[in-house]
Amino acid sequence: MRMSVKNLDEKGRFRSRTIGFRVSPEEEKLINSAVALSGLTKQDYIVRKLTDRTVTVLPNPRVYKALKNQLSEVLDELKRIENGNGIDSELLEVIRLISTTLNSTKGE
Repeated sequence: MRMSVKNLDEKGRFRSRTIGFRVSPEEEKLINSAVALSGLTKQDYIVRKLTDRTVTVLPNPRVYKALKNQLSEVLDELKRIENGNGIDSELLEVIRLISTTLNSTKGE
């Protein structure tokens, strides 16, 4: 029987505690978008945000794919909207996340 690799934090400490919480489908989508654009695992992203540490995006193929997918979803949503009316806050937040990610990868 093979044991799974211990999950360690960035200081080598064993992560032995589990924390769970509920979110709405819209919140889940926004969290998943932010995680994908960060290039981090969901666990690392959430821990960094909750402990008020900076999330630094390191450009890699996974981040670029997430950017492409998010931009495609934004484009589809914008095509649906007439004259800029009806833009919801979730879409604006995704656009902000994309913009932040692209700006942080300048010069890479």
